[in-house]
Amino acid sequence: MHTFSIPPELTERVTKRAGRAHPFDTMDPAKTAFVVVDMQNYFMKPGFQGEVPMARAVVPHVNRLAAALRERGGHVIWVKNATNDTRESWSVMHDCLMTPQKRDMRYATMDLAHEGHALWPELDVRGEDAQIVKKRFSAFIQGSSDIVAYLHQRGIDNLLIGGTATNICCESSARDAMMLNFKVTMVADALATFSDAEHNASLTTFYSIFGDVQTVDEAIVSLDRGAQMAAA
Repeated sequence: MHTFSIPPELTERVTKRAGRAHPFDTMDPAKTAFVVVDMQNYFMKPGFQGEVPMARAVVPHVNRLAAALRERGGHVIWVKNATNDTRESWSVMHDCLMTPQKRDMRYATMDLAHEGHALWPELDVRGEDAQIVKKRFSAFIQGSSDIVAYLHQRGIDNLLIGGTATNICCESSARDAMMLNFKVTMVADALATFSDAEHNASLTTFYSIFGDVQTVDEAIVSLDRGAQMAAA
């Protein structure tokens, strides 16, 4: 698991702006979804092109938060990336930012029908959970997925973000969700990327203005506080 800490001066700055260190320290579970991004074989299985080794280490944390949220009446959403129908619509990514060999491998091994698209088998995925396919790094950018409609239909306005990679698909989704007026918390120990430096840079930037950063334990306390307020 990544080593992560928020600089005290940043916490002080956020506290001055928001009035408290954690802007979303009270979460109504019924209005909350844990959005788990890209925990697929393509990013998890040794030897796959997109492998993020640290992602395997956060699986127990992802499973624990998912279970805690379900127990409190919340929602769990597994977001999976797919390359289908992206050859023309996202040609800059594939033709300009990847070698032809890596491009073709990405197309093939993140296809809906390929093993790479499937969720990592050690994840505790339940029948009541949602599985949503996205076509861009961000699940929330226009044309990527139907997640926004899914959330609005269920009255969900609070999001917990976990998965991989922290600074790419997870941060992209988290930022765009905030721009669409969702309350977004990135869960530090349920996220993974290639290095501690990238993980820390992503989370400190997000915390500085876009939303909140909490650990799994902190998020569960926030959910309990919100459940108590909702029941009062």
